[in-house]
Amino acid sequence: MRLPVEARHVAPRLATGAFILNSGLVKRKADEETAAQLHGMATMTYPFLGKLSPSAFVRLLSAGEITLGAALLLPVVPTVVAGAGLTAFSAGLLGLYLRTPGMRQEGSLRPTQQGTALAKDAWMFGIGLGFVTDEIARGSCGSRRSRGSGRKRRSCRSR
Repeated sequence: MRLPVEARHVAPRLATGAFILNSGLVKRKADEETAAQLHGMATMTYPFLGKLSPSAFVRLLSAGEITLGAALLLPVVPTVVAGAGLTAFSAGLLGLYLRTPGMRQEGSLRPTQQGTALAKDAWMFGIGLGFVTDEIARGSCGSRRSRGSGRKRRSCRSR
């Protein structure tokens, strides 16, 4: 049985998966003050999150990060699925960076000292988007069997 992970995806999946899994495990032990800070920052950007208590928000965030980190680390999860989750998660983090006052220098995308912690999440967005586009491109150009003939169609590279 062949795993749904290409060799070129292993290193970025391991790096991002371990990073996100660790973040989720740390948040699982967050105290009330930390939960309130995380929740307060998130609700400034995403007001609908105000319906949750800070502790419920951090529990859900922790569970989401643990799930996403595990999906990236487990080779049985297809890269396109893990990549879609990573892209969505990191897009939410970039939304925090772009919408939270004081995170960026005036009139620029460059981060302030406080914004660096969120701006660095752009690398996760790039990796996730790369996984998704790579899998889509591979699916539309990859070697697949032609219907009924049993013969393989040529990939885009061999044309």
